[in-house]
Amino acid sequence: MTTKKLTLRSMGKDVRTAIAASQERKAGDLVVLDLRGLANFTDFFLLATGSSSRQLRAIADAIEEQLARNGVKPDHVEGYTHGDWILMDYVDFIVHVFTPRSRAYYNLERLWGDAARLAIAS
Repeated sequence: MTTKKLTLRSMGKDVRTAIAASQERKAGDLVVLDLRGLANFTDFFLLATGSSSRQLRAIADAIEEQLARNGVKPDHVEGYTHGDWILMDYVDFIVHVFTPRSRAYYNLERLWGDAARLAIAS
C-alpha cells in the first residue's frame, strides 16, 4: 500500500480557507488529519485549539464567514453554545475547535492514529 504525503494542496480550497480563517483568529495547534481510506463519512479533520470559549466561537465564526463567501455552508454545527468543543461538519471535512482541556480529553489524534497528519504553523 502506497501512502501519499499530506500537503496543503492535497486538501482542497475549502480546507485551506478554513485553515487560513483559523490562523486569522489565532487558533493554536492546528492539525489536519487525512481520513481518506480510513473513514467513509469525511475526508479530513481540521483540529484547532482556542484558549477560551469566546475564542472558540470567534474561530468558528471566522471559518463559517470565510467559507460562506465561497458559497460553502456547514451541513451542521454542534457545541457552539457550550464552548468546550465546536464541531462544524462540511461533509468533505469536519472542523473541531477545542479548548486545551477538551482536546486533551478527546485526543482525536490518538483515536485516528493511523491517519496521515499535517501540523500547520499558527
